[in-house]
Amino acid sequence: MRKETERAVKKLLKYLKPYTKQAVISPLFKLLEAIFDLLVPIVVKLIIDRGITAGDLGFVGQMCALLCVFAVVGLTCAIIAQYFAARAAVGFATDLRRDLFAHIQALSYSETDRIGNATLITRMTADVNQVQSGINFTLRLLLRSPIIVFGAMIMAILVEAQTAWIFVAVILVLSLIVFSIMLKSIPLYKQVQGNLDRVTALTRENLSGVRVLRAFCKEEDEIARFREVNKEHNRVQNFVGRFSALMNPLTLAVVNGGVILLLLSGGQLVTVGDMSQGDVVAVTNYMAQILVELVKMATTIFTVNKALASADRIEKVFEMPVGMPVLPRSEAAEKHGDCAVCFDRVSLTYEGNAEKTLDGIDLSIPKGATVGIIGSTGSGKTSLINLIPRFYDASEGTVYVDGRDVRTFEADELRHRIAVVPQKAVLFSGTVRSNLLWGNPDADDEALWSALEKAQAKDFVSRLELGLDAPVAAGGRNFSGGQRQRLTVARALVRGAEILILDDSSSALDYATDAALRSSLKSLPEHPTVFLISQRTSSIRHADMILVLEDGEAVGVGTHTELLEHCPVYREIHESQYSREEGLR
Repeated sequence: MRKETERAVKKLLKYLKPYTKQAVISPLFKLLEAIFDLLVPIVVKLIIDRGITAGDLGFVGQMCALLCVFAVVGLTCAIIAQYFAARAAVGFATDLRRDLFAHIQALSYSETDRIGNATLITRMTADVNQVQSGINFTLRLLLRSPIIVFGAMIMAILVEAQTAWIFVAVILVLSLIVFSIMLKSIPLYKQVQGNLDRVTALTRENLSGVRVLRAFCKEEDEIARFREVNKEHNRVQNFVGRFSALMNPLTLAVVNGGVILLLLSGGQLVTVGDMSQGDVVAVTNYMAQILVELVKMATTIFTVNKALASADRIEKVFEMPVGMPVLPRSEAAEKHGDCAVCFDRVSLTYEGNAEKTLDGIDLSIPKGATVGIIGSTGSGKTSLINLIPRFYDASEGTVYVDGRDVRTFEADELRHRIAVVPQKAVLFSGTVRSNLLWGNPDADDEALWSALEKAQAKDFVSRLELGLDAPVAAGGRNFSGGQRQRLTVARALVRGAEILILDDSSSALDYATDAALRSSLKSLPEHPTVFLISQRTSSIRHADMILVLEDGEAVGVGTHTELLEHCPVYREIHESQYSREEGLR
């Protein structure tokens, strides 16, 4: 076992501490079951040597009754052991999954981007389930099997010491086989889980984009791409399976060879009178017990190997730093106190990218102003506004909110000042009310309806049979794109934040609804600072200030009229839309 795997196991074992009682009781009852199993060949020996040979049917009946008692007691011990092992394993997995989910929720955008959503899903589901199975098998079988193996050897030696060398040789060879395969298979199982990540990622990508696939008739291409990824996963899994499958035939061959040697040696000893027929049956039964337990041990070892590989992958997620470091507050960290937001020579380079996404942005936005941000696709509009709530940190320069460096805020303190409507309108399963209350859990119905009215969503929500309590499907798929956008705007308005960020949040709205929404935002009584990102000049033309981005650089700042006169990029965007925007001047 490699050091990192050992470290991962030690760290994850803390989740087993609350279930120490169950984790102790289960193997203890398995130990009792094993003891009764080891006594069975002795009883059979007595039946043969003292009962059948002497013709004492009464003794045979007594011993058979004793075997029935052993069976009932063993079954009871097995059931109790299974119950407590399951409780410990399920409890362990529940607590682990809870903390893993909480840890993932606390990861920064950068860390989530680096590891990928598909990988996180696999580690939350398949890997945790694999560790749960490993705990279950370990508690039930990892103690029982070695006790049966070595106990059977000791009992066989007590029955007939002259056969001891056969048992010692068999166990030594079997141990070599088992541990060699175990050490080799751990890294292979990690590779299998890594390939599963890729299968999950491709599946998730296709399911989320299924409408686009069908619109462009790309089903066959994606099936072919999935087939290749799945084929590689299958190839590695088959290789691991074939390698692991060597254990059963090798152990069978060794044990059966041991049985043959026992029968040959026992036959000679019986002939010369040094061994009874019952002794031969007993030692042969003990060898058979070793065979059965080694098969169980092999299954356990493979399950534990998979669990170890999964534990290492889970621990790597826990090792990822959560949140973002908070700098100490000082005078040096406080500037531009009269501005709601200030970008001071800000640049941004995403991890793994060679080129800057944003370069040298200098902009001060006064409190209560409405700022429009426009630019071609990939110009850095969303990247810029993501710096305000500190979803990412600027690579160079400083972002100030209310005169403070955003890095000096605790995440909750900063983000409670800001309401964000992302590009993709995201709703969660529940009701309209539960989604709106994300903005402010204490909001009453009057505040919710007011926000819906300002977001131009009151009409269609009031027409729903249950109104605010109308159900919302996962992702809001029971609403149209425009309805989802208006509901997400309403959710942001419920918050009543100092800064309101609308990231192309009216792209699915018609011009009349878009104009009504902009008019409603301008009349907000709390006068928040509003950032409007749009591809349409009509949506931002009345903003107090417009920022034009091109390839991550600010190529124009001013009003609509000023930019038409002095900014060629803005003028080109405007003129390209003029013919399609009735009444645009």
